[in-house]
This record gives sequence, structure tokens and C-alpha cells, in this order.
Amino acid sequence: MFTGIIEDLGTVASIKGAADGAVVTIRTALPIARIKLGESIAINGACMTVTGKRKGAFTVDVSAESLRRTVLGDLKPGDRVNLERCLTLGKLIGGHLVSGHVDGVGKIVSITPEGDSRLYTFEVPAAQARYLVEKGSVTLDGVSLTVFNIKGRRFSVALIPHTLKMTTLGRKGPGARVNVESDMLVKYVERILGPAHANGRKRAAARLSAAAPGDAL
Repeated sequence: MFTGIIEDLGTVASIKGAADGAVVTIRTALPIARIKLGESIAINGACMTVTGKRKGAFTVDVSAESLRRTVLGDLKPGDRVNLERCLTLGKLIGGHLVSGHVDGVGKIVSITPEGDSRLYTFEVPAAQARYLVEKGSVTLDGVSLTVFNIKGRRFSVALIPHTLKMTTLGRKGPGARVNVESDMLVKYVERILGPAHANGRKRAAARLSAAAPGDAL
């Protein structure tokens, strides 16, 4: 579990192909001595397991599924990545609850200056757009952001100078792809209420079909 508040901008040191996956080594300023093997760490919002470490760097194994569902497969040596260690009890949740399980891939449509900040417009697949809520949360490349100005599959977020400096989003331009994780609370609500709504519609249809002509409904 994560918060969407980026702790460090890491740098891809190497990428090696493996059977149906990849092995990625990332240099970081995070305290390697305090990162344990088997620990989870979010890389551009995708939850990965630390499988090796050395001074100033750690290694993760990226599965074929992760390569299919995220933009991690686009990485190359020298690329910067957003890093966040997993949430611990007592840690401030400055963003929102993030699972690190990427739902899909979106893209930057446009970037508009607004003073020192920037207004980013993104487009996401319909499967993710259904979970967008005005003033709700979304995770883009691991960064917790607030959604507004939703128009179909497109929406906007405002990036302040700190976010532009401390995350990879400030280095990306229109057309760049990003990992998208929808707000898990919205997905749980849909999962719980979906069957109830479907059953309600079936019961209403049954009452209508059973009613005789002239009966009061």
C-alpha cells in the first residue's frame, strides 16, 4: 500500500531481459540499508518486489503481466522514475490510498502554463474513465493527483512547481504515456453496489411484466 507521494526520483541503471519479463536495476538516494529484500516499492506507480540491492541501487523483477499493463516496458537506462516505499503504520497519508496495481495506460494530451503551475490534460481508456470523479483522486505514474474538468475520457490535473520538480511528470510532454491507477474506493463501491443495482432492475422489470393492464404501479 502506498500514498502517491513520491519520495525520490530514481534513475534506471540497467535493464536485462528475462524469461517473459525483465530485471531492472535502479539507482536511488533512498536509504538502501533500510530497504529489505522482498519489500515492496512503487516504481512509476507500479508495485514491485525488491529482489536485490547494492550500494545506492536496488533490483526488481518485472513480470510479463506488468510489462503488458504498464509503461515500465518503455524504460531505458538513464530514464528517471518516481519511487515510493510502502506505507507503514504511523506514516502520514498526504495523498490517498494507492495499491500500486496499475489499471491501464493513459497519455498526456496537453500542458498549459498557469502562473508557476501547469495544467495537464490526460486521456485514459474508457475502462478507467468510468472511475473519474470531479475533485476525486487518481494516481498517474505513482503520483496522487486531484481530478477536475472531466470530459468523457479526458480530465485535467494541476501540477504545482514542487510536483513538477520532484516527479517525472514535469519532464514529460504531450503524447507521453503514463501508468494509471483508479481510486480503489470507487472501484470497491462499484463492486459492492453493482449486483444490488442489477437485482433492483430485475425486480422492477418483473413487477412491470406481472402487472395486469390497468393495475396501479
